[in-house]
Amino acid sequence: VTADEGILHASGNGVPPVTKDYCIIYNSNWISLPKSLDNATFRTLENLTSTVLCDSSEVPAGLMKDKAVVVMRGNCTFLEKARIAQSLGAKMLLIASKARLSLISDNKTDFEDVTLPLALIRFSDIVDMQLVLGNEVNVTMYSPPLPEFDCSMVVIFLIAVFTVALGGYWSGVAELENLKAIASPGERETRRKKEENVTFTPLTVILFVVICCVMLVLLYFFYKWLVYVIISVFCLASAMSLYNCLAALIAEIPFGQCRIVCCNKNLEVRLIFLAAFCIAAAVVWAVFRNEDRWAWILQDILGIAFCLNFIKTLKMPNFKSCVILLGLLLLYDVFFVFITPFITKNGASIMVEVAAGPFGNSEKLPVVIRVPRLEYSASTLCDLPFSLLGFGDIIVPGVLVAYCRRFDVQARSSSVYYISCTIAYAIGMVLTFVVLALMKTGQPALLYLVPCTLITSSLVAWKRKEMKKFWKGNSYQV
Repeated sequence: VTADEGILHASGNGVPPVTKDYCIIYNSNWISLPKSLDNATFRTLENLTSTVLCDSSEVPAGLMKDKAVVVMRGNCTFLEKARIAQSLGAKMLLIASKARLSLISDNKTDFEDVTLPLALIRFSDIVDMQLVLGNEVNVTMYSPPLPEFDCSMVVIFLIAVFTVALGGYWSGVAELENLKAIASPGERETRRKKEENVTFTPLTVILFVVICCVMLVLLYFFYKWLVYVIISVFCLASAMSLYNCLAALIAEIPFGQCRIVCCNKNLEVRLIFLAAFCIAAAVVWAVFRNEDRWAWILQDILGIAFCLNFIKTLKMPNFKSCVILLGLLLLYDVFFVFITPFITKNGASIMVEVAAGPFGNSEKLPVVIRVPRLEYSASTLCDLPFSLLGFGDIIVPGVLVAYCRRFDVQARSSSVYYISCTIAYAIGMVLTFVVLALMKTGQPALLYLVPCTLITSSLVAWKRKEMKKFWKGNSYQV
């Protein structure tokens, strides 16, 4: 988020007047906008989007006098347009762009006489302004200070810690059932058929990280096609995950266990309805995924279920594999956020570009927890109406928390590893938000989460003199 984002406040001439705010981009080195509406001056908007204003002869004399003018982005520079508009008496210039909004830059030293407030606005917003407010519109520009902290981060924090803690606990419950099943060969075989776990070895960990790197690069170059593949995979995986999570809860309810026989299988009726409900939830999200008012709630529910099921299903055989996985993904996160801007042509981070949708793509990847920002600012209009946390920032530390919980069950250590690692994750999240507030730019959360969780787990194992056992694992030798 940069300080060059502002707000265009537009007001219609109805009674009472209808108002609406739109995103604008300006250059703070050229002009200084008021910080609130109290000090802002309203001007009548003259819509001249039929011209690019590269020549004063394009506009009739007197049409711009004492008005705010909007023209299309064209072949001449921003400051050349501003000089023409200023010479014709305009008091404010808006340049409508059909392309993605970018920072306004030009050689200001050649145009020292230009004092006209100048800003870039989306052409679609000008069209929306006419539809909502009519043809007679008064506008003003201002740029409120960015909030130091947004309360949506508290909601993100609670969701993340809850998901990691519950996923780790669920993995421990499954481990306890496995240990109980060892005593009975028949029960062990039944348990083995029910298990749907995937165990990562150091080799598969490295392969997994390589696949992540390749997939991210492919998304950067072929986003507009692959985004629909990711959406389809998310719908399928989240529906299955939601079913697994709710089925585990329903299994604890001793009522409504009637069954029917179908295709030589004995099916529980309530599970059939549960499967239909989960599929319907994923389909509804897929259809209304771009509805910002409420679709984020459904995406978060499906995302939490996906993360829970992933943490429970993915088994790390030992602490050694956890260190390799978290260490490599930390490097992956830092490289694609901080290093790739030095490689890409536009100087943008590949990770940030893919998360935001490269080249202004309206479709977003459903791989984040989204919570609407509660503090109003220009950034909520321009690019970031939501606070975001990637699934990876929950799942990656979550598999370590799950390993700690399973080790607690095996070593009968009163959940000391599980609790300490979960607290370390919460501290890492707080640290992430503090740096985010100070730096005013997106952060790779794993940069703070991985050291907090790994160091804490190591200290607990060292203090309890169980480091060798914790490092090699107990009964997960593959």
